[in-house]
Amino acid sequence: MDLFIARQPILTVHRRLYGYELLYRGTKTSSLSNTSGNKATTSVLSSAFLTEGIERISGLRPCFINFTRDLLLQNLPASFPKKLIVVEILEDVQPTPDIIDICKKLHNDGYTIALDDFVYNSSLDPLLAIADIIKFDFLLTPIDTLQKTLYKLSRYKLKYLAEKVESYDEFIKASKLGFSYFQGYFFCKPEKIRIREIDSSKINLVNLLAEVNKKTTTLGKIEKIVLRDVALAYKLLRYINSSYFYRPNRIDSVAHAITYLGENELRRFIILVLISELASDKPGELVRLAVVRAKMGELLAAETSLKNKADEIFLLGLFSLLEALLDTTIDYICEQLSLSDNIKDALVSKTGPFAPFLDLILSYEKRDKASCLAAAQATGVPAGKLAEMYLEAITFTESVLD
Repeated sequence: MDLFIARQPILTVHRRLYGYELLYRGTKTSSLSNTSGNKATTSVLSSAFLTEGIERISGLRPCFINFTRDLLLQNLPASFPKKLIVVEILEDVQPTPDIIDICKKLHNDGYTIALDDFVYNSSLDPLLAIADIIKFDFLLTPIDTLQKTLYKLSRYKLKYLAEKVESYDEFIKASKLGFSYFQGYFFCKPEKIRIREIDSSKINLVNLLAEVNKKTTTLGKIEKIVLRDVALAYKLLRYINSSYFYRPNRIDSVAHAITYLGENELRRFIILVLISELASDKPGELVRLAVVRAKMGELLAAETSLKNKADEIFLLGLFSLLEALLDTTIDYICEQLSLSDNIKDALVSKTGPFAPFLDLILSYEKRDKASCLAAAQATGVPAGKLAEMYLEAITFTESVLD
């Protein structure tokens, strides 16, 4: 199985999820340096649409897919649903007459066309007349160059996507320039830091999160929390009857759901709901990413000598984005919550026995192959299982947040 097929979210100016770019980053025995663009794209398409099912990978949201000249000339994009892919034309594809003809046909058939890593050249004018989205490397392109290019492109009906947006300030700058879409992990960073306090509207949720996370909290206390919150009870029943559990018969009572899940699973479910509530004013993708990290952490731990700590490593992944959720420091957050020393050490100082698991999750997420393989070796997780775990984590996340 391919080791590095992953997704990177693309958000709108309102920080809502628009779609994903699906990216190939080699296999266990190969790397990008010795993999052709044709092989990379066909591997992504095969895995996403044929092997795994696009509904599992993207939740039927549009997927940006890189296409080489050869694959365009084969009219390969036309083999896939036009509502589910964005045809991303790589920057080294020359706008020859045959390429223009293919792109015109795709455009007329309703496919969305994007130009990747755009640098203006008049020879690209025929493609600009067809394209829908222009992608700029926001990290490498100077602001004055962007302004001049956007002015030149103003005569076309285009939307602009900023890639490699890694901070909230960069997101604001790109927004002011007129960008509609944003790709990068800016939404994982705090918007502003408040060292001494957490937003008053979130204090009760944080206190409840602390209560549920205490080892002394009993199943009876947790059950009372669920029963006095109608919305929480509804979400519990929806969760227990989701496709993730593959249950033949529906569960229609809260008591039955609680009995079925047990204390640990119920505790985890409430924590997930509380995290979602804490992020009500944040991009939805932030919670989605936190849950993917949590489930992947649990699956990783199950393959190692720390499998009895899988619940804690689940929490480690989930809490790894609390800084962005609460716009404060992780040190301050850890003071408020009843977390184990192992979780605190991994979150605050990147040390302790849990730290390599977080390293592994983050390096896979960022498609850093060297760091990923090193972290896999440090944890004892078989590298060949990472892609399968990542996809299972996505499936779990969609069932929880559906």
